[in-house]
Amino acid sequence: MSTAVLQSSLPGTQPRRGKVRDIYDFGDRLLFVASDRLSAFDWVLPNGIPDKGRVLTQVSRFWFERLDVNDHVLSLDPTTLPLPVGTDVSSLQGRSMVVRKTEVVPIECVVRGYLAGSGWKEYQTSQTVCGIPLPSGLLQADKLPEPIFTPATKAETGHDENISFKETCNGIGIELATRLRDISIGIYQKASEYALEKGIILADTKFEFGLDGDEIILIDEVLTPDSSRYWPADRYQPGQSPFSYDKQFVRDWLESTSWDKNSPPPAMPDDIVTKTREKYIEAFEVLTGETFPWKQ
Repeated sequence: MSTAVLQSSLPGTQPRRGKVRDIYDFGDRLLFVASDRLSAFDWVLPNGIPDKGRVLTQVSRFWFERLDVNDHVLSLDPTTLPLPVGTDVSSLQGRSMVVRKTEVVPIECVVRGYLAGSGWKEYQTSQTVCGIPLPSGLLQADKLPEPIFTPATKAETGHDENISFKETCNGIGIELATRLRDISIGIYQKASEYALEKGIILADTKFEFGLDGDEIILIDEVLTPDSSRYWPADRYQPGQSPFSYDKQFVRDWLESTSWDKNSPPPAMPDDIVTKTREKYIEAFEVLTGETFPWKQ
């Protein structure tokens, strides 16, 4: 896409740029553009993964259509917006969502069904996850007795910070926190049941919500390989870190280099880019049963 052209259509403003997504304000609507940028260890790498943004958008599209919840999507066709003359529309296709504006709730709604990531690290020291007591003797990647809601603060840069449900209630109110917890766990349970039918374990995921008056709206991306931990069920084994459908190749490669994680990261080699792209596309195709349109 021609970023300069899109910026020039909004005098005096710039797109709000996250690690992966660029957001353009069109007054009553927003244009979300998922780029091919990839972040790891809180750094955006100098080169990206071709079509990664399209995978994230199309996985989100699949789940938004499948889930029975209110969401912010108005259209996946960017030409429904008054794009400036000369915009390269083809570069926007497949990676764009036109969405309605909401008042964003400043909480990451994380649901965990398995013991992994930061949850596993905490469990080893305190037998809790985000302060929630768990049974003794659990192994890494074990399935939890029931899904748990482990919210986090939303960070513009760096890591989100895990907080307790009590802290969430203090921040946004008991009623809203309880509604978000119940909605999030409900979505996770429905999605994890479906994914398992496809041979994929949904270990954990995070949701973002907005408010339109009293209406709670599911926003941003949903149940993508970037916002979720997906494991192939046939390779799953408690007691070890499972293989996952995401940027695992990139993390493993970075760990094998001399990069200190405190300075700009090196560019990814072509084989790491290729393998990572294949995993993202595989996740899309296995989950949705569709062929990825931009595969070649």
